[in-house]
Amino acid sequence: MSKNKVTRKKKISKKAVPIKPRNVIEVSRHVDANPDDATAQTITRPEVNAAATIQKFTGDNHEVNALARELSTQVAAVNSGDLKRAEGMLISQAHTLDELFNSLARRAHGNMTEGYLSATETYLRLALKAQSQCRATLETLVQVKNPPVVYARQANIANGPQQVNNGIPSQAREIEKQPNKLSGDGNELLSNTEASAFTGGVDTPMETVGAIDWAEVKSG
Repeated sequence: MSKNKVTRKKKISKKAVPIKPRNVIEVSRHVDANPDDATAQTITRPEVNAAATIQKFTGDNHEVNALARELSTQVAAVNSGDLKRAEGMLISQAHTLDELFNSLARRAHGNMTEGYLSATETYLRLALKAQSQCRATLETLVQVKNPPVVYARQANIANGPQQVNNGIPSQAREIEKQPNKLSGDGNELLSNTEASAFTGGVDTPMETVGAIDWAEVKSG
């Protein structure tokens, strides 16, 4: 009986690599930095909060830190004056809202033909809300493309306190020294020729009767 050597391959056990959760936010900090401060600075960044919200709605389809990095890139672009992404976002949202309006309007029509007036009213109310948001989005896009121009009527620069009167004429400027309308060129009143002359006697000049000592005056 021949002995056959049977060689068995040893199974090499591979350690399973732990799968990193896709919703865990990474916190970077310096060696001498406080961990609590570094965590607070990270989770309060707008792009990190937005990334966590997007990841919450989309599930594990997106990694939260990758979203945060992309949003940081978009924030930097806006800070440098590049608004192409913002404009594209607004026009895309306007089209989405327009589609939502039409879809809800069609649903309202379907319920109206079947006699479901309550559902018809609900769908129409939602459709009009979508239409209003679409209009507001387009108005925002117009303002981004053509920002309003602000005209400064007056700029007064002074070191001390100052008073600025814009558009309202000062009362002191309106009141000018003019001759009295009742008196021609001078400032005296015209004599009234139609009134009767004063015929009473003329009062004689008054004389001082003496000083009053308030200490001698008795109260009644």
